Amino acid sequence: MKPLKSSILLISVILLTHVVGKANAFSHFSLQQIIRQDTTKKDSVKKTGKNNSSIDQKVEYKAEDSVKMSADKSIVYLYGNARVVYGDFELDAAYIKYDKKQNSIFARGLKDPKTGRYTGKPIFKSGAEGTAIADSIFYNSETTRAKVYGVFSEQEGGFFSGGQSKKQIDDELHVKNVMYSTCNLPHPHFGLMISKGVVTEKQIITGPVYMIIEDVPTFLGLPFAFFPKPNKRTSGFILPTPGEDATRGFFLQNGGYYLGLNDYWDAKLIGSIYTNGSYETSLLSNYTKRYKFNGNINLAYASFKDGLEGTEAFKNPTKNFSINWSHSQNANANPGTTFSASVRLVSTGRKGYYRNTAAGTTYDINTIATNSTSSSVSYAKAYSNGMNFSLAASSDQTLSTRAISLRLPEMTFNVPTFNPFSSKTAVGEQKWYQKITVGYSLQGTNRIDTFDSLLFQNDGLKRLRSGFSHSIPINMSFTALKYLNFSLGGTYNEVWNFQSVNRRYTSYADNTYSFREDTTSSFKRAGSYSLSTSMSTKIYGRRDFNPAGKIQALRHVMTPNVSFSYSPDFTKAGAGPYRPAIDQNGNQIYTSGQPLKYSIFDGMAQPGSFGGPNASIGFGLDNTVELKVRNKNDTTGTGSKKIPIIQGLSFSGSYNFLATSYKLSTIGFSGRSQFTDKLGINYNGTLDPYALEADTVPGSTRRIRQDRYFWQSGKFLPRLANFGFSFDYSLNPEALKRKNEANDKLGAAANKKGLNDIQSEQLAAISRDPNAFVDFNIPWNFSFSYSFQYSNDGNVNTVSNTLNFNGDVNLTPKWKVTFNSGYDFKNNGLTPMNLAIYRDLHCWDMSVNWVPYGAYKSYSVTIKVKASILQDLKLSKRQGFYSTYR
Repeated sequence: MKPLKSSILLISVILLTHVVGKANAFSHFSLQQIIRQDTTKKDSVKKTGKNNSSIDQKVEYKAEDSVKMSADKSIVYLYGNARVVYGDFELDAAYIKYDKKQNSIFARGLKDPKTGRYTGKPIFKSGAEGTAIADSIFYNSETTRAKVYGVFSEQEGGFFSGGQSKKQIDDELHVKNVMYSTCNLPHPHFGLMISKGVVTEKQIITGPVYMIIEDVPTFLGLPFAFFPKPNKRTSGFILPTPGEDATRGFFLQNGGYYLGLNDYWDAKLIGSIYTNGSYETSLLSNYTKRYKFNGNINLAYASFKDGLEGTEAFKNPTKNFSINWSHSQNANANPGTTFSASVRLVSTGRKGYYRNTAAGTTYDINTIATNSTSSSVSYAKAYSNGMNFSLAASSDQTLSTRAISLRLPEMTFNVPTFNPFSSKTAVGEQKWYQKITVGYSLQGTNRIDTFDSLLFQNDGLKRLRSGFSHSIPINMSFTALKYLNFSLGGTYNEVWNFQSVNRRYTSYADNTYSFREDTTSSFKRAGSYSLSTSMSTKIYGRRDFNPAGKIQALRHVMTPNVSFSYSPDFTKAGAGPYRPAIDQNGNQIYTSGQPLKYSIFDGMAQPGSFGGPNASIGFGLDNTVELKVRNKNDTTGTGSKKIPIIQGLSFSGSYNFLATSYKLSTIGFSGRSQFTDKLGINYNGTLDPYALEADTVPGSTRRIRQDRYFWQSGKFLPRLANFGFSFDYSLNPEALKRKNEANDKLGAAANKKGLNDIQSEQLAAISRDPNAFVDFNIPWNFSFSYSFQYSNDGNVNTVSNTLNFNGDVNLTPKWKVTFNSGYDFKNNGLTPMNLAIYRDLHCWDMSVNWVPYGAYKSYSVTIKVKASILQDLKLSKRQGFYSTYR
């Protein structure tokens, strides 16, 4: 925010609440919203006059209606879209009077006799200064002095309106009874009334000033004021949001201090306090370099007390932290090279960061339920020959178990497939060997799998696992008999590990055993290969009905595919990474009559894929079904349209001839069906072809999966091992269309010339997370999503249901209510609901957030100055999200 605006708001808020607010509410104004544009091609009258002074610059003038002159032709009267240009001074108005002898120019608007409105106000600019509007203006072309009444102009991100202004020779501006505001309307909603003042290039010095809100003067004022005017951001206090939490009492949230460090970097330190002694503090910083990169950092620490005073949970508050970093690079900054970061690390502890802090005081239900986080920092380079290289550091964190997996770093290098035998000069059809393609990929990993409590212990690096994997695919594709598509290929894989496992087994008299596992640092490698071939085609089926009927035709497309793959047995002891399990006496250990073995790459960075013998046939079938129906919207009565009924219903499975048991795999299926334009269902499941047989032991009976097919046990259908479906539905599909239109509008605003770095960052923040903003352009929306999952292992059936819904409605063009919740089928009740009421006050935002029940029962009220980028797009910031202009 510009320091002038910050200082003025600082004065008013200190007097009102002793807490200063919103030092970073930047403003942007486009005069095109108010000023008519000069679209006249050529005026009916155009003349050029030359003043009688010694200055050589000409005064050019023109008018659309008429041009009149005095008897001695020293005074020119211009009517109707009049225009005067003198050097770098430009003036447009409904009426202009130009006195050549006095070198003076007077301009004003005219009263419309029909509507009584004052129209055609003077619009003027001088040099590099911005355009301004006025009720009337006197200008001396010789001295460049000017006197303006009822001015409306932008000054350092704020706006002057009304009163009188005098421009001196030295460009100083003397003002009287002028209002200054961050509201970009000619008649602002609020502002500071400056009784008199002087505006220079670097500062504003005033006499008495006082606050006016909605045309009502207030007692807030000062006898005099001094405001610096540097063209950079400045610092200031941030108002907290008051409210009440059901478990922690009344609170003041997100109050603090904003640091406007420079045009590329800002920061704010905010905190929240509760009456039960809990608190949270955060350091948030944004950085940007236009056309290069942008990002933000958020560091948070919290101490929360739970339970009643005197209890153990109250005496020992839970300590939590959160580290978030986001960085993105402009695609044009360095073509072919990208660097990005998305880091999210949180503490686990009792209930975890999100549950303890109510998702960082946002009370977002989905975030509160988060059980895992992921982070990554990556660099990628694409070369002109198609090769690409990437380097990344990443982590995965499970909050409930406190497990953490680090990959520091992980690199990949890929060579795109190429034809090693292709001819440099293509003559005729390709030979069969010219269709052979070869590729290569390399992946390297340094991985640590541990728990957060053990990560920084002395032996933490002993858990480091390092390795590389190589893959060389060789393929050839061709078409036979016009309709059959064939593919032949093979792949060689090799893994390198710099650590390996050594197990020492001990066997006992009761045929049980135990082992001790040691990890040794040594280089080990192992390779594997596989061969494959596949064939696919398409089969079309069509059934025509009455051309005059509602349903005219049905079309069914089937895509069958058959494949064969082979790979030898890499699990044999001594083959690949497998070793025999030898006990203390040097004897092989057996389990179920089979020799026991283990892989030396178990738990290593590159365990590889070393399976048993495989000679399997794979099979699959994909289906699409669509109807051709009469188009009711076609006025000719002969039009038709296609309606998809089944989109991609697929079945797949395989049969392994070399497997010792269970040769046939389970049969998987998945698909999507579109019932209406608003409703589509995704579904998937697994069919188990094997029979179950009861196994009774004292006290219980369990059914065991047998190596026998279901029809051999007299069953008619295979067992449904699992099934699931999901759908989402919107009662207002136009909302999505309008949202897309809003995104297009956002893109147009982003491409608009003349935006400074602050405004560009505001638009970038909206693009990164449009859901963080309430869109008043969408009058209403209600949508819900439902998912169902069923599984059956032969003994226990498990069913889970998930229902979430959300919506919003504009009560008026300026009032909006939003809500989101869900239904808990296990507990037969609603999940915690979040209700919010938003009021668009043009240059201000008001929101009331309420969680009416549940563990996070709370409410809060927020009133703040809005960034003008949001004013132009009719967006409001959702409470609880952070940006530079919150």
